[in-house]
Amino acid sequence: MKKCTAKLTIILFVSMLLLIAITGCTTGGEKSKGTVKLGYVNWAEGVAMTNLAQAVLEDKMDYEVDITMADAAPIFTSVAKGNYDAFLDAWLPITHESYMERYGDDLIDLGYNYEGARIGLVVPSYVDIDSIEELNEVKDKFDGQIVGIDSGAGIMTASERALQDYDLDYELMTGSGPTMTAALKKAIDNEDWVVVTGWTPHWKFARWDLKFLDDPKNAYGEEENIHTVARKDIKEDMPEVAAFLENFKMDDQQLGDLMGAISDSDGEAIDAAREWMNENEELVNSWIPAE
Repeated sequence: MKKCTAKLTIILFVSMLLLIAITGCTTGGEKSKGTVKLGYVNWAEGVAMTNLAQAVLEDKMDYEVDITMADAAPIFTSVAKGNYDAFLDAWLPITHESYMERYGDDLIDLGYNYEGARIGLVVPSYVDIDSIEELNEVKDKFDGQIVGIDSGAGIMTASERALQDYDLDYELMTGSGPTMTAALKKAIDNEDWVVVTGWTPHWKFARWDLKFLDDPKNAYGEEENIHTVARKDIKEDMPEVAAFLENFKMDDQQLGDLMGAISDSDGEAIDAAREWMNENEELVNSWIPAE
């Protein structure tokens, strides 16, 4: 009889443990309000804003977040098809105009998250030319190359236009944001001449003394704003997320500080973004819609 009682006690104990485990799993599952899928390009401001959005959505709003890095073209395609929920790095009205013309009917513009963005050709300040018009005269000093980023980026399309508008005898090199900044650093360390496709906001302007080359033919257009674009039905099935993304706005100092923190971090971008979030709670909390 004692053996049966002992076995029954063990069975009841194990059953209780299983029930606790199942309940715990269920509670954890119920905590998440769903999964938000964000696409981003490997550009400094996009990496910074997307990781910060992930930190806020996960830690303060109880969502799970998947972020995927790709070129601009497949990201616009994926958001339009509903495979991604949003993209926080759409440069409008010029740089990404062609994508909005193509996919605009299947997207919703949630407004700007940063004002005063600019693209163009950038050189170290010690380079003694000031205009794109002067590039052909000093071609040898630049080895006849403009260091670019990924081929799908709007700044690369603008750079192709600049090559034609100014009749530049240069090769536009494709790469990525990080390879561009690596080339810039190497040249500056050696005080060599280098010209890159550059943009603000970007942490490189805080780290090095740089300048935009004048663009009298306006190949790169005027200042723009960075917008968040989302799949067209996000306000219907994720109204809280849509409201957060509409509220998400950063000024030059805030975004520059965040980009610098991520660039200087030895760890993952998401960890630096979480630390920045915790140090700027008043701003971050102002983005979160009231329940």
